[in-house]
Amino acid sequence: MDSFLLQVFSGLANGSIYAALGLALVMIYQSTHHINFAQGEMATFATFIAWTLIERGVPYWLAFFITVAIAFVGGLLVQRVFIRPVERAPVLNNVIVFVGLLVIFNAMSGWIFGQTVKAFKSPFPTTSIFLPQYISGHQLGSLGVTLAVLLVVFLFFKYTPIGLAIRAAAQNPDSASLVGIRVSWMLALGWGLASAIGAVAGMMMAPVIFLDPNLMGGILLYGFAAALLGGIDNPWGAVIGGFIVGVLENILGAYVIGTELKLSVALVLIVGTLTLMPHGLFGRKVVTRV
Repeated sequence: MDSFLLQVFSGLANGSIYAALGLALVMIYQSTHHINFAQGEMATFATFIAWTLIERGVPYWLAFFITVAIAFVGGLLVQRVFIRPVERAPVLNNVIVFVGLLVIFNAMSGWIFGQTVKAFKSPFPTTSIFLPQYISGHQLGSLGVTLAVLLVVFLFFKYTPIGLAIRAAAQNPDSASLVGIRVSWMLALGWGLASAIGAVAGMMMAPVIFLDPNLMGGILLYGFAAALLGGIDNPWGAVIGGFIVGVLENILGAYVIGTELKLSVALVLIVGTLTLMPHGLFGRKVVTRV
């Protein structure tokens, strides 16, 4: 029983990171109706910025907030420079842009920061103050940080005028523009927020699996699985999906398929969801008359 609970708590900690990345993917999907394949690479690049600041003596939490701010501005610029010109272009054009961004950010991470694996220090103590036999200090800390970020995002979108405007611009841009909302800029702010959330996920994951230019490549698959499982058009469904994916990954990896094949859990969930339940657990079923 202790071993099972250990896998569950560890899965919840990892699942919170998948939930954050899944939420970022859904935010981009709602505004573009495309998956941002570069989300993981953008998060990795932001994590390298945090690592550089920490290595130069900047206190961890100051580096954390500086990195989140830089990631926000970077996401906004990506939308204005690369995505806005192809907003109304064919689907293939958008896919090529997203793949191009993936390659660019991955290459920039290796070129600027090097290809060697780097240790990323955790700001949390080794031992957890809560159920130390089941969850480590970093796992508990990362769970707390990501839950706090998700709560802030929820409050921002539900109770602030800008958050409501971003939601309106993403869900119905034509109606939003009719009531005076600057749709293009609201979508850019949404990109900035998604990039900032991805940066938090990267900084929480780096102490676990070390930092290199491919840090978030596999993690993006888990985030994608979370978004699809919860519902690609439902932000909070993606959050729930992240926790489900995290727990399933750990339990199946420990008792069924082995740790070496844990990534296959995400792949099976992606294929299974697209095949059997394309709208996910909490997504809207869309019916189109043709």
